[in-house]
Amino acid sequence: MLLFVFGQFAAAVSVCAAETDKELAEQLVKWGEVYQRDVLPIIRERCVQCHGSEEEDDGLDLVQFSSGELAVPHVEVWEAVAKRVRLNEMPPEGSHQLNDEQKSIFHRWVDARPRQNLCDTLASDETTSWYRGYVMSRRLTRAEYLNAVRDATGVTVDVRFDVPTDGGGGEGFDTNGESLFTSPIHIERYLEIAWHTIDQAVKSKSTEVFRQLADASDADTASKLIKAFAHHAWRRPIQDSDADRLMELFDQAIQRGETVDQAIRQPLAAVLVSPNFLFVIEKESPAGGVQRLTPHQLAMRLSLLVWSSIPDHELLSAADEDRLQNDDQVIAQLHRMLRDPKSLALGENFGLQWLGLANFLTTAAPDHELYPEFDETLAADLREEAIRCVAGVFVDDTSLLDLIESKHVYVNGRLAAHYGMDLPSDAPWQRAATAEQGRGGVITMGAVLVNTSYPRRTSPVLRGRWLLEDLLGSHVPPPPPNVPALEATTSEKTLTLRQRLEEHRTKPECAACHNRMDPLGFGLENFDALGRWRQMDAGIEIDASGKLPSGEAFSGATELKALILARSGEFERHFVRKLLGFTLGRELNKFDDCVVDECLKQLAANDHRARVVLERIVTSYPFQHRFFKAAEKAP
Repeated sequence: MLLFVFGQFAAAVSVCAAETDKELAEQLVKWGEVYQRDVLPIIRERCVQCHGSEEEDDGLDLVQFSSGELAVPHVEVWEAVAKRVRLNEMPPEGSHQLNDEQKSIFHRWVDARPRQNLCDTLASDETTSWYRGYVMSRRLTRAEYLNAVRDATGVTVDVRFDVPTDGGGGEGFDTNGESLFTSPIHIERYLEIAWHTIDQAVKSKSTEVFRQLADASDADTASKLIKAFAHHAWRRPIQDSDADRLMELFDQAIQRGETVDQAIRQPLAAVLVSPNFLFVIEKESPAGGVQRLTPHQLAMRLSLLVWSSIPDHELLSAADEDRLQNDDQVIAQLHRMLRDPKSLALGENFGLQWLGLANFLTTAAPDHELYPEFDETLAADLREEAIRCVAGVFVDDTSLLDLIESKHVYVNGRLAAHYGMDLPSDAPWQRAATAEQGRGGVITMGAVLVNTSYPRRTSPVLRGRWLLEDLLGSHVPPPPPNVPALEATTSEKTLTLRQRLEEHRTKPECAACHNRMDPLGFGLENFDALGRWRQMDAGIEIDASGKLPSGEAFSGATELKALILARSGEFERHFVRKLLGFTLGRELNKFDDCVVDECLKQLAANDHRARVVLERIVTSYPFQHRFFKAAEKAP
């Protein structure tokens, strides 16, 4: 075992030496020495009782960090522990607590961590030993594909073509390249959609390209139209070799006796099933290494971020004319794109996945007997509110903190009636002033409240867990085995939901997590399982008070939001990491921390304006650069 520990230490030192300069390496050694001298005794005295193995509390094994050398490489662990210590969540209530001196020692050590400047560096097999490489070309997600077909042809894909959905990966989003496999079902659907959509586009003359097919009386005219369509769909210049292959399909159809109008559909459909359309292709040079994206690759990344689709003609022209070379040009395109209604895709694809609502229309299932008013129309309205709420902070350039607390909500007439707001029943979607205490922002949004309820009642536990994990980025472990669900517990006396949860928290194996989750959830009890305001539940007045492990007390959603705003730094960091992970389509690493930190600085310097996050991301080094492996040399 001793040899293994020294082996791990040697490996860590060699990696450190390869990745950092001598000065930083010396600082890390000193940081480890402080841990071993001052912090390790505290860990052994106060923490290992609960965190002595991976199977115990939170799956956090602190015994493994038995020396400074073993502790230094795991900065993310110590930052997570420090956050919970600051909030008095560790050690848990009932355990021997840290005194002020011990807390001060621990926090000073964490805050003194030496930092690298990695702002102009990417993870690669040269800069880090654990680099696995990223998918060089990923498939369009389901949403991106459907939007791309719509924007290329002017025809919305028929809902009867059931394109498979995609799973999440990386930071939890379906844009992760490693999870975007291509199955035979995908290919079958792409072929069906291509033929049907091109046929509809030709018949309806849905775009300028298709409006000119009526004038396509010869091969030369057809060739120009095909090249124009491929240029947009493939979002890059069309080479002669590309055009020749497409025209072969046209010529073969003519030879079979088809008319020009019929024959031109063959190459147009081929454009939509080509890898050039279906995949995000970022072709590398043979030399490999870190390279700046080409203007067309950068345009595609911009379009995927804001529109979840392909570039429009204006963005494509900017790439063609080399007008995406500096930050001002990129930001100008970003602002223009946010003014387009297609920017709602930012709320639909990033927003819904971040909020845990991606499958809301199929998973939301309030009990029909208790809630007969919940139907597909209401579900769609609740989903649309979430989309507009998240997209709205970027489109309107309001404070990112409006996602926590806002004086406005996005409603139409039907949803306003559901919330008890005074709007005409046929009112269109609009940004309206809130009419209730605590309404406004994502925390008290109907879709979130429905999603964190059980079919027949609210759930302070689910709502509290959602606040911790999805909003603040704090990990909550699954319940320990052999602990019955709340509904399965029995008692000799009739208890309210709050009383049953309080009884649940008396169990040591439950207290650590439920002391964190339940109070937060109680603050939302004035909202029922459909997200409507209420003051009574089954004839009993709602008690929406709570007390956090840190000792802070509150009552109701408004005071709860005030406490969360006091932790807005946690929210903003978690949100930025999520948005960056969605954008890059991969798991984040330490080379991305600089972008996150820069976004947070810009938020603090610009009244928390949400748009500055997008501006910093699209001008960042990892957004505009990529590492490519060098081509293998022939033997």
